[in-house]
Amino acid sequence: MFTSLIGRLLDWPLLLSSPLWLAITVFQIWMFVHAVRNGEWLWAVFIFIGWGVTTLLYFFLVYRAAPSAMRGFELPGAFDRRRIRELQGQIHHLDKPHHYSQLADIYLQQGRFEDAERNYRAALERDPRDIDTRAHFGQCLLRQKRSAEALPLLEAVIAENPNHEYGYTQMALAETFTALGRADDAMRVWRQVTENHSYPRAKVQLAELYLANHQPDLARAELKDVVSDDVHAPAFQRKRDRVWVRKARSLMPPG
Repeated sequence: MFTSLIGRLLDWPLLLSSPLWLAITVFQIWMFVHAVRNGEWLWAVFIFIGWGVTTLLYFFLVYRAAPSAMRGFELPGAFDRRRIRELQGQIHHLDKPHHYSQLADIYLQQGRFEDAERNYRAALERDPRDIDTRAHFGQCLLRQKRSAEALPLLEAVIAENPNHEYGYTQMALAETFTALGRADDAMRVWRQVTENHSYPRAKVQLAELYLANHQPDLARAELKDVVSDDVHAPAFQRKRDRVWVRKARSLMPPG
């Protein structure tokens, strides 16, 4: 264990002759890839050129400390496939609305919008008042560019709970207004979101509207917040928000 990763990779005879060293090397490569994918560059450097004990420290201090959904060494999508089968079985035997809604959420996350829509509709047939199902169905319609259909669903949810799902439904409503060409309404909702949350998704899209409205100073303030906050964000958050951080940098007006 107390040899560097690069040294073991160059010593193929040792790896091929020792299952223990091979297992240790695979573990170290796994942690190195995880560090790179999550932007933990300093850890990645020490894992690659340092001792095996560095890998153990990374495993316990960073990898194990990540949210549970980010842990596990399995093929991409394996968890979703198992959960889909479980939910399909529960739907067959129990026919409960929340099972349809949970299945639809997985399909929505996978970009399988038609499957998601079918299951959201089935959930609403059985429980038309469920606020989460209505909100997620509205987002599903929005992602299918059916903004006019999404609008009444999202507006009704916000009227019932303005901060539903910590502002995420508000962000979907703002994006719906933008898609419908209602820039003033979109800007109003984005401001409500940014007053209570620091989501890069909200700040960047509000900045875009400011730029379109010839207000570069207001846009610059929002974009600077996104870039500066990213420096201090934990790795899992930086990974989640990196598309918005890149966009913030590309949109930053001079001055």
